[in-house]
This record gives sequence, C-alpha cells and structure tokens, in this order.
Amino acid sequence: MNEILTWLLDTVQSVDPAIRTIVAGIAIMLETSVLIGLVVPGDTIVIVAGTAVASVGEGILLGVVVVVGALAGETIGFFLGRWLGPAIRRSRLGRRIGEENWVRSERYLRRRGGPAIFLSRFLPVLHSLVPLTVGMSGYPYRRFLAWTVPACTIWAFLYVGVAAAAAGTYRELADRIHFAGYLFVGVILVFLVLVFVSKKIIERVERKHLDTGDDGSEASATPREGMED
Repeated sequence: MNEILTWLLDTVQSVDPAIRTIVAGIAIMLETSVLIGLVVPGDTIVIVAGTAVASVGEGILLGVVVVVGALAGETIGFFLGRWLGPAIRRSRLGRRIGEENWVRSERYLRRRGGPAIFLSRFLPVLHSLVPLTVGMSGYPYRRFLAWTVPACTIWAFLYVGVAAAAAGTYRELADRIHFAGYLFVGVILVFLVLVFVSKKIIERVERKHLDTGDDGSEASATPREGMED
C-alpha cells in the first residue's frame, strides 16, 4: 500500500506547482459555475492538488487560487443569471436540472436572503443554482460577494489544509509504519464522510426554508428582510 500511495503522491508532486495550482483553480471555477458544477469533480481535483503541497507558502497560494477560482465561477453564474437567467432556465440543460430545483433555489433565497448565499456553498445542487438565482433576483453584486467570499474561503482552505496535512503526515510516517498508507486513506475518507454529514445536517436544518409548508403552500415564503442584507 505504501509503495503505491507514495508513487501516486510523487507523481502528483512531480507536476509543476504552477500547473497544479492553475488546474485546481480552473476546476473549481467550473465546479461553481452554473450547471457545469454538477458534472465537474472540483472537490476531488482540489484534494489531489492539496496532497502535493510542499510548504506553507505553496499551500496558501493554492488556497488563494482556489478561492479566486470559486469566486470567478460564482460571478459567472451571477451575471449569467442577470443577463440570461430565464433563457438558461428554459434551455434543455436548464430543464434537466428540474423546475423543482429552480423553484427551491428561488424560495431559499427569498426566505433566507444573504445567509442562503453563504450556506448554499455547502449544499449539493444549490451551490451551482443559487448564484444564477441571485443574479436573476436583482440582488446587488457587492452584497452577493460579501456573503460568498467567506464561504468560498472556508471551503477552499478546509479542503487544501486537510489534504496537505494528511499527505505531509503520511510522508513522515511512510518509512516507519507499514500501514501509513491506510492511515492516509482513512483520514481522507473520514474527512469526506464528515463533509457529507455536515452537508446533510445543514440541509436538514435549512429544510424549512428550502421546502414548501406541509400544505404545499407558499404562505410562509414571504420575502424576508434578509434579501436586503
């Protein structure tokens, strides 16, 4: 196990750091872009790039580039929503998302305002749809950035930090512990499970804002002051 994992990590690390960083930034830009994010494995690419981090400075640079990439993707979604939102929603790709998801995204933004922008970064499907929905709603771009920058920063440095720490620890232990590779895989799997569980918890806590009332009505979905946050 150690031999295989060492070979894989060395292969990733052998790629020029600038290329690794740029690829991670582009991947997360696509992952956060409207609709494209549903098929691009940006999370995985960031983790792989994070395992090759060789210094604190390199890790910070990777984190910053990933944040910029995420913000670029969300900005693309925002302005596509502002200019072409209804057309995208009516398109074949938009229909594949499902009208229910579009309505859910609109409902969530209407009920929660700014916090919906922040929390959607950690929710499946909505992390791609909310920027588009925000753009369609007329929400100011500066306020959109004020909510999404912290979310993107937390997300990026969490992924990069865990991947870099796990890989660095593995390299220190690989020559002394024959099952170090299993520890590395275990740490990454535990992290991914925790991320999955956290998303489910957020989704459950926010469900009352995401879904209609028990009677299927929108009575409780009156616009909130949060839309002005």
